[in-house]
Amino acid sequence: MDQGEFAAFYHETAPALRAYIRRVSGAGEAADDLLQEAYLRFLRAAPGVEDRAAMKAYLYKTATAAIYDRWRKRKRERLWQLMFRFHEETPERGSGDVTRCFEKLKPRERALLWLAYVEGYEHEEIAGTLDVKAKSVKVLLYRARHNLERILRQNGLSEVQP
Repeated sequence: MDQGEFAAFYHETAPALRAYIRRVSGAGEAADDLLQEAYLRFLRAAPGVEDRAAMKAYLYKTATAAIYDRWRKRKRERLWQLMFRFHEETPERGSGDVTRCFEKLKPRERALLWLAYVEGYEHEEIAGTLDVKAKSVKVLLYRARHNLERILRQNGLSEVQP
Protein backbone atom coordinates (compact mmCIF):
# COMPACT_ATOMS: atom_id res chain seq x y z
CA MET A 1 0.00 0.00 0.00
CA ASP A 2 1.55 3.28 -1.05
CA GLN A 3 1.16 6.60 0.74
CA GLY A 4 -1.75 7.80 -1.41
CA GLU A 5 -3.69 4.56 -0.98
CA PHE A 6 -3.14 4.68 2.77
CA ALA A 7 -4.28 8.30 2.97
CA ALA A 8 -7.50 7.43 1.11
CA PHE A 9 -8.03 4.37 3.33
CA TYR A 10 -7.40 6.45 6.46
CA HIS A 11 -9.88 9.17 5.45
CA GLU A 12 -12.45 6.51 4.62
CA THR A 13 -12.12 4.56 7.87
CA ALA A 14 -10.83 6.91 10.59
CA PRO A 15 -14.09 8.63 11.66
CA ALA A 16 -16.02 5.39 12.17
CA LEU A 17 -13.02 3.67 13.76
CA ARG A 18 -12.54 6.56 16.19
CA ALA A 19 -16.22 6.36 17.20
CA TYR A 20 -15.85 2.61 17.71
CA ILE A 21 -12.71 3.05 19.81
CA ARG A 22 -14.28 5.81 21.86
CA ARG A 23 -17.38 3.80 22.73
CA VAL A 24 -15.71 0.45 23.26
CA SER A 25 -12.77 1.74 25.27
CA GLY A 26 -14.90 4.12 27.31
CA ALA A 27 -11.98 6.53 27.22
CA GLY A 28 -12.78 9.53 25.07
CA GLU A 29 -9.53 11.26 25.97
CA ALA A 30 -7.49 8.24 24.87
CA ALA A 31 -9.42 7.57 21.65
CA ASP A 32 -6.95 9.49 19.49
CA ASP A 33 -4.00 7.64 21.01
CA LEU A 34 -5.71 4.31 20.44
CA LEU A 35 -6.65 5.32 16.89
CA GLN A 36 -3.03 6.16 16.16
CA GLU A 37 -1.91 2.88 17.74
CA ALA A 38 -4.37 0.91 15.61
CA TYR A 39 -3.13 2.45 12.35
CA LEU A 40 0.50 2.05 13.41
CA ARG A 41 -0.05 -1.64 14.14
CA PHE A 42 -1.94 -1.97 10.86
CA LEU A 43 0.95 -0.47 8.91
CA ARG A 44 3.56 -2.56 10.74
CA ALA A 45 1.66 -5.75 9.95
CA ALA A 46 1.30 -4.68 6.31
CA PRO A 47 -1.56 -7.07 5.55
CA GLY A 48 -1.20 -8.34 2.01
CA VAL A 49 -4.91 -7.96 1.34
CA GLU A 50 -6.22 -5.73 -1.42
CA ASP A 51 -9.90 -6.09 -0.56
CA ARG A 52 -11.10 -2.94 1.27
CA ALA A 53 -13.60 -4.85 3.41
CA ALA A 54 -10.91 -7.30 4.57
CA MET A 55 -8.52 -4.42 5.30
CA LYS A 56 -11.21 -2.65 7.32
CA ALA A 57 -11.98 -5.84 9.27
CA TYR A 58 -8.27 -6.29 9.98
CA LEU A 59 -8.05 -2.65 11.10
CA TYR A 60 -10.97 -3.12 13.53
CA LYS A 61 -9.35 -6.29 14.82
CA THR A 62 -6.13 -4.36 15.38
CA ALA A 63 -7.99 -1.54 17.16
CA THR A 64 -9.79 -4.04 19.37
CA ALA A 65 -6.44 -5.60 20.34
CA ALA A 66 -5.09 -2.13 21.21
CA ILE A 67 -8.16 -1.45 23.37
CA TYR A 68 -7.74 -4.78 25.18
CA ASP A 69 -4.04 -4.09 25.72
CA ARG A 70 -4.86 -0.69 27.22
CA TRP A 71 -7.55 -2.23 29.42
CA ARG A 72 -5.13 -4.91 30.70
CA LYS A 73 -2.46 -2.29 31.37
CA ARG A 74 -4.88 -0.13 33.35
CA LYS A 75 -6.04 -3.18 35.31
CA ARG A 76 -2.43 -4.03 36.22
CA GLU A 77 -1.80 -0.42 37.25
CA ARG A 78 -4.88 -0.41 39.51
CA LEU A 79 -3.80 -3.66 41.13
CA TRP A 80 -0.33 -2.25 41.63
CA GLN A 81 -1.77 0.86 43.28
CA LEU A 82 -3.95 -1.26 45.56
CA MET A 83 -0.99 -3.40 46.56
CA PHE A 84 0.87 -0.34 47.74
CA ARG A 85 -2.19 1.48 49.03
CA PHE A 86 -1.76 4.47 46.74
CA HIS A 87 -5.29 4.09 45.54
CA GLU A 88 -7.40 7.14 46.28
CA GLU A 89 -11.12 6.74 46.50
CA THR A 90 -12.81 8.87 43.89
CA PRO A 91 -16.47 9.60 43.79
CA GLU A 92 -18.21 7.52 41.16
CA ARG A 93 -19.30 9.44 38.12
CA GLY A 94 -22.99 9.89 37.61
CA SER A 95 -24.66 7.02 35.84
CA GLY A 96 -27.80 8.69 34.64
CA ASP A 97 -27.36 8.36 30.90
CA VAL A 98 -27.02 5.54 28.41
CA THR A 99 -23.41 6.37 27.57
CA ARG A 100 -22.28 5.91 31.15
CA CYS A 101 -24.26 2.69 31.35
CA PHE A 102 -22.55 1.49 28.17
CA GLU A 103 -19.18 2.27 29.76
CA LYS A 104 -19.99 -0.10 32.62
CA LEU A 105 -19.93 -3.05 30.24
CA LYS A 106 -16.76 -5.07 29.77
CA PRO A 107 -14.68 -4.02 26.74
CA ARG A 108 -15.59 -7.16 24.80
CA GLU A 109 -19.30 -6.60 25.45
CA ARG A 110 -19.00 -3.00 24.24
CA ALA A 111 -17.13 -4.21 21.15
CA LEU A 112 -19.75 -6.86 20.39
CA LEU A 113 -22.67 -4.46 20.69
CA TRP A 114 -20.93 -1.71 18.72
CA LEU A 115 -19.84 -3.94 15.86
CA ALA A 116 -23.26 -5.60 15.61
CA TYR A 117 -25.58 -2.63 15.99
CA VAL A 118 -23.58 0.42 14.97
CA GLU A 119 -21.22 -0.97 12.34
CA GLY A 120 -23.76 -3.56 11.18
CA TYR A 121 -21.24 -6.41 11.10
CA GLU A 122 -22.42 -9.97 10.49
CA HIS A 123 -21.62 -12.61 13.11
CA GLU A 124 -18.73 -14.00 11.03
CA GLU A 125 -17.17 -10.54 10.74
CA ILE A 126 -17.52 -9.94 14.47
CA ALA A 127 -15.96 -13.33 15.18
CA GLY A 128 -12.97 -12.49 13.01
CA THR A 129 -12.54 -9.07 14.57
CA LEU A 130 -12.78 -10.24 18.18
CA ASP A 131 -11.05 -13.63 17.75
CA VAL A 132 -14.00 -15.69 18.89
CA LYS A 133 -15.81 -18.54 17.19
CA ALA A 134 -18.59 -17.46 14.84
CA LYS A 135 -21.03 -19.78 16.62
CA SER A 136 -20.25 -18.04 19.92
CA VAL A 137 -21.14 -14.55 18.70
CA LYS A 138 -24.91 -15.07 18.98
CA VAL A 139 -24.61 -16.17 22.62
CA LEU A 140 -22.09 -13.44 23.46
CA LEU A 141 -24.34 -10.78 21.91
CA TYR A 142 -27.31 -12.09 23.87
CA ARG A 143 -25.35 -11.88 27.12
CA ALA A 144 -24.03 -8.40 26.30
CA ARG A 145 -27.55 -7.15 25.49
CA HIS A 146 -28.89 -8.75 28.67
CA ASN A 147 -26.12 -7.18 30.76
CA LEU A 148 -26.73 -3.74 29.22
CA GLU A 149 -30.45 -4.13 29.88
CA ARG A 150 -29.70 -4.96 33.53
CA ILE A 151 -27.46 -1.90 33.89
CA LEU A 152 -30.03 0.35 32.21
CA ARG A 153 -32.75 -1.00 34.49
CA GLN A 154 -30.59 -0.41 37.59
CA ASN A 155 -30.17 3.20 36.50
CA GLY A 156 -33.85 3.75 35.75
CA LEU A 157 -33.33 3.98 31.99
CA SER A 158 -35.31 0.93 30.94
CA GLU A 159 -39.07 0.57 30.84
CA VAL A 160 -38.82 -3.22 31.05
CA GLN A 161 -39.00 -4.42 34.62
CA PRO A 162 -37.80 -7.84 35.80
